[in-house]
Amino acid sequence: MPKEEKADLLKFLAPFAADVQEMALWLRDFVWDQYPQANELIYDNYNAVAFGWSPTEKVGHIFCSIAVGRTSNNVHFGFYWGAELADPEKLLIGNGNQYRYILVHNTADFPKAYITQLVQEAWINSLKKVKDPRQIVQGKTITKSVSAVKREKKPKGA
Repeated sequence: MPKEEKADLLKFLAPFAADVQEMALWLRDFVWDQYPQANELIYDNYNAVAFGWSPTEKVGHIFCSIAVGRTSNNVHFGFYWGAELADPEKLLIGNGNQYRYILVHNTADFPKAYITQLVQEAWINSLKKVKDPRQIVQGKTITKSVSAVKREKKPKGA
């Protein structure tokens, strides 16, 4: 089962503090529990570990994602096409044409009910972007990229 396929992700998250890892994995379970039919795409990039869910294997169809910054240790819960979401409570951050996110500081303050609604809207929006229904696959965990060069974390005060 894809939710259980997390060896790569655990390896990529290993450099982060335990609380950051736990929060990222809690958010991961939050999405997997709602969308087991989706596919998880994992990116271990030089500036962040990011993983998102898509009805296909394409990044352009990702409907929500989690990113952990290598230097900031910030955890984003984001929407690849977030600018197209209603966001009536105006909780999403970002001014660009596409990506919107919230900073997650802890799981207790995570607006679970509200984000559940946004994820549902994002899922529907993502499905509309799939032009060829043969691209839809279900329940895979796919490591899409691993960057050879990683930015090193700077010690506090450096």
